[in-house]
Amino acid sequence: MYHHSGFATRPAAGSPAGVLEPHSPDGDTILFQRCTWCGTSMYHRLLCPVCQGGDLRTERSEGTGTVRHSTVVHRNTPAARNVSLIEMTEGFVVRGRVIGHPLGIHSGDRVRLSTAKDPVRGEPVFQLLDEPYRAWH
Repeated sequence: MYHHSGFATRPAAGSPAGVLEPHSPDGDTILFQRCTWCGTSMYHRLLCPVCQGGDLRTERSEGTGTVRHSTVVHRNTPAARNVSLIEMTEGFVVRGRVIGHPLGIHSGDRVRLSTAKDPVRGEPVFQLLDEPYRAWH
């Protein structure tokens, strides 16, 4: 099994040939890949993780998803922040940050993309779709 750090795929409209840019040129959408053989959706892959097919097409995400895991990070940052794994509606998982108090982000929270590329960290930023009804202690 090989580890792939490249982002080669079919070119998206307006992107350089053979290179997948993870964000659309307008910055408001996340681009992902879908295997033309088995239909698996993925984020930044050279080959399909299910069938190992290399025929991947680039698609735009709707921008909604669910928090699968969230961790509070204190190092290399002036204030605590969260790093979350978001399962997007299309089925792929992306690492990003959810706006809000780091301790207030939980697995199962529904989120929507706020910006595809944070200017400081370069990662997608999401906002909660529903305000949590949890009491802060």
